[in-house]
Amino acid sequence: MFRTSTAVLRRTALGATSALALLLTGCGAEVTPDSGGAAAAKTKVKRCGETVEYTVPKRAVVYEGGSADKLFSLGLADKVHGYVMPPANPPVDQSPWAKDYAGVKMLSDDLLNKEIVVEAKSDFVVAGWNSGFSDQRGITPEILDKLGIQSFMHAESCFNYPGFPQKLTPFEGLYSDLDRLGQIFQVERKAEQVVAGLKDRVSAVAGKAPKGGDPVPVFLYDSGTDQPFTAGSQVPPNDIIKTAGGRNIFDGLDQRWTQVTWEAVTQAQPEVIMILDYGDQPAEKKIEFLRKSPHTKNLPAVERNNFFILDYNEGISGPRNIDGLEKFGTYLRELKR
Repeated sequence: MFRTSTAVLRRTALGATSALALLLTGCGAEVTPDSGGAAAAKTKVKRCGETVEYTVPKRAVVYEGGSADKLFSLGLADKVHGYVMPPANPPVDQSPWAKDYAGVKMLSDDLLNKEIVVEAKSDFVVAGWNSGFSDQRGITPEILDKLGIQSFMHAESCFNYPGFPQKLTPFEGLYSDLDRLGQIFQVERKAEQVVAGLKDRVSAVAGKAPKGGDPVPVFLYDSGTDQPFTAGSQVPPNDIIKTAGGRNIFDGLDQRWTQVTWEAVTQAQPEVIMILDYGDQPAEKKIEFLRKSPHTKNLPAVERNNFFILDYNEGISGPRNIDGLEKFGTYLRELKR
């Protein structure tokens, strides 16, 4: 056994830190070494359009299935302390990551709030802007920053985030989230593999999409009887419909989930109605309403019984968007017009 001088050990440690910093910076993250010269403790990553400095989380709280799925898909279940799952979300035992959910605490079956996060002693919260984070409910990234609690927002919800907007297509937002979460948790290689797999699956569906003629007009029905609630261009169903070879009749609306009129639906004459299936608002009841409503009973989609059911977690931002895409791609390819 030989002895090594303190100066040599220090130079070696600093050299290793510099090499790691260069590697992570190459992956798109800015890394700040800690004062002790150990491996990087902080990583700068975009939260919507804002650059934020993160330390690796150990007690994440996630809101809804999409947030949990993103972390579980990256192999980060051991970093998730608990989840908040409102009634709209289908049972977690139906998830591809059911085993991961089983090992994590369910903190609430209601909406996300600051008290839940503080009580859980969380150091990281994942949710969407205005779908989880909310000025009205007193839980925003700014509020959590002041409490020393890190936060991350789904990119598809960032286009109207006050002060730091960022606009990506929904699928681009999904890929970006996985890349950024990979940087925050320092599992960049895993994130690259997951994103590459999702992109391959998307390309496969796009390559088989019906060619020639006008794309099938599709109406996504979320909810609402007096006025329908539907999907604009800034949510995953828009990309699902477009990639599979259809056309969202409200793709011209630069919004996420939004209210429209039945007159606008009737005028568009959709040939397919995509039903978003909630845990607390089952698709069967929505279809029954559409068959009876004077606004919709004579639509081509209703008369031909062209209903496609999209699971809630296939419609909100998360890896299961691509499951929904593959199913809808198959449906459109088999559709007789």
